[in-house]
Amino acid sequence: MTNNTSAGISRRGLLGIFAATAVVAAPTYSKAFGLLRGAGDIRRVSMYSGRTGESVNTIYWLEGEYIPEVLKEINFFMRDFRTGDAIKMDPKNLDIMAAAHRLMDVSEPYMLLSGYRSPKTNSMLRSKSGGVAKNSLHMVGQAADLRLKSRSVGQMAKAAESCASGGVGRYSRSNFVHMDCGAVRHWGG
Repeated sequence: MTNNTSAGISRRGLLGIFAATAVVAAPTYSKAFGLLRGAGDIRRVSMYSGRTGESVNTIYWLEGEYIPEVLKEINFFMRDFRTGDAIKMDPKNLDIMAAAHRLMDVSEPYMLLSGYRSPKTNSMLRSKSGGVAKNSLHMVGQAADLRLKSRSVGQMAKAAESCASGGVGRYSRSNFVHMDCGAVRHWGG
């Protein structure tokens, strides 16, 4: 049996330092992609919807390529559950979600609260809440609102922000994090 700690640094601590360094030093235009590169060239997404009862747990990227058939399944899963409308979700957002999930070192799937939103649904939600953007990236398939039971809003947001690849919104009162692949920015508390 070997001792995994040396000079007060655990194996987990070293992995955390490595992960943080990988995020900062990733040479690609998206730090999320750079972080995922160390995943053996496999990218996975795992989510469930409390609204539809459906779930998805799949590899969507393999050996440098997105898998078109799997992306179609994810597009359907992330559809506007109110209208049934689905569009092509931006795979860059999946990469951010997968990278953040990996950084949090969890096996629990995300709970998807909102993926694609039709303009009709977005307008309806906007009339009920000031927190819904008029030109929401949900309407173009570039955003997701997510929750994890085992992680706080702050922990999820920090993981997504460390990818420095899109927008991250903290919605602490509603217990979810918005992740998108638009401009790098963050908001909420």
